[in-house]
Amino acid sequence: MASLAADFEADTPGESARRSRADDVYVCLKADIGSFRLVPGDRFTEAEVSERLGVSRTPVRQALFRLQQEGFVQVQFRSGWRVLPFDFERFEQLYDLRTVYEVEAVRRLCAGPSAQAQLTLDGLAAFWLVPAHERLTDAAQVGRWDEAFHCTLVEAVGNGEMTRAHRDVTERIRIVRRLDFTKPARVQATYDEHAAILRAILAGDAQDATARLSAHIGASQAEVRSITLHQMHLARQIG
Repeated sequence: MASLAADFEADTPGESARRSRADDVYVCLKADIGSFRLVPGDRFTEAEVSERLGVSRTPVRQALFRLQQEGFVQVQFRSGWRVLPFDFERFEQLYDLRTVYEVEAVRRLCAGPSAQAQLTLDGLAAFWLVPAHERLTDAAQVGRWDEAFHCTLVEAVGNGEMTRAHRDVTERIRIVRRLDFTKPARVQATYDEHAAILRAILAGDAQDATARLSAHIGASQAEVRSITLHQMHLARQIG
């Protein structure tokens, strides 16, 4: 398990100040699960977490109970805690909800983006519409940029409530979404698919853009359906 300092070194001072120690432990443990340093079936104790993160057991216990409420871990009588198998039915429902938000956002962008939204789209195009030799190859990094791409599309619409709701869904599927990038082919496919989506949006073709977006999300969702415990262990290597 990584240290708190390593997982939070990118936080801004204001963000860190607003979080309690229990919040820090919660985010760190969830990152361990999301990065596959902890996988379903792994067992650990509060004392082990406390020692590794350099905190007392009280915030560790608070963080673990929060993760238990979210369905990620389960307390074992007299034997610590266990990481639970992922609830893929719930994740697929969240993917469906994500599709609803993003398709609506793309429809609105195609109908006529604001000046600010156009600048955002131009910025995305500058990043994703690049020659093959300029593409990133690091799977974990492309996974993070993929998430940013989709969040930016929704944010560009300018509807704060839609943006917040979409970011909540995004955060909840992040754990399994990373598995979409355990296969090298998906890295290049992501560039190709993002480029096609952007070209359609810039052309104002809502039908083509939404169809390509839905297919792109569907491909990621299909990867989630095919996840196995073996793949999760392999995914630890890119965390």
